[in-house]
Amino acid sequence: MSVTWPTRLDEAVDAAAAPAATLLAGGTDLAVEVNAGRRRPVAVVALRRVPELRDLEITPAEVVVGAGMTFSAIAAELAAAVPALAAAARTVGSPQIRNAGTVGGNIVTASPAGDTLPVLAALDASVELRSAAGTRTVPLRELITGVKRTAIRPGEVLVRIRVPPRRGAQQFLKVGTRNAMVISLASAALVVDEERRTVACGLGSVGPVPVRPAEAEAFIAGEIDWERLTVPEGAVARFADLAARAARPITDHRATAEYRHHAVAVLVGRALRRSIDVVPA
Repeated sequence: MSVTWPTRLDEAVDAAAAPAATLLAGGTDLAVEVNAGRRRPVAVVALRRVPELRDLEITPAEVVVGAGMTFSAIAAELAAAVPALAAAARTVGSPQIRNAGTVGGNIVTASPAGDTLPVLAALDASVELRSAAGTRTVPLRELITGVKRTAIRPGEVLVRIRVPPRRGAQQFLKVGTRNAMVISLASAALVVDEERRTVACGLGSVGPVPVRPAEAEAFIAGEIDWERLTVPEGAVARFADLAARAARPITDHRATAEYRHHAVAVLVGRALRRSIDVVPA
């Protein structure tokens, strides 16, 4: 196995064009597959030394996150600008994993349990992909096409993630088999936008791709008193139920589909209560 260590983005793009190239960011997913014998890469392109992939730009127009930013860096640097993404980054694995793993790797792996994915889905984020043929921007909802499947083309490098601004409360909650260093059995992100008067919700680990419960989002946006930022008690339960109905979980060795439906309802209701004042109906 050969390993290439580019130090500039153009070098990384050139190396990624090789027919057998396998891109390596933090290695927290790829190393597991290699050690288990499920992957046998021939030519690895290690991206850790490419500084452009760690850029961060925060402006009123958008937040641009380099794909090579680690979870530790995101947790520290985006707590104010994108609090739900920072909260999700804090829940990933152990400190060692957070120091190595990257948001770009989480996206490219496209695991249904990827903690940043429901957050980015709720934020209507898009990703920038670069190859020898040029650059294209793809909405996250179109990028992830199935379990560990994406629309990334051969030779493309995920360069950055673009997040539109949202003014309002943001939450990320997950449930697992223990309190820390655990794969999500179910997760939920909630993004309140006071300017657009919308509520966006992203669900993880309950479908092959991140789930956006559109009916639940439209319902709760119509129930909120946007002047006072309050919502009736009865609307919270209805919102949680609609979100849970949109989930498409499976039963596996970690949890049943029934439990995941229940967990989604609990997480979504809890996230809303933390974001909006609840008043008696």
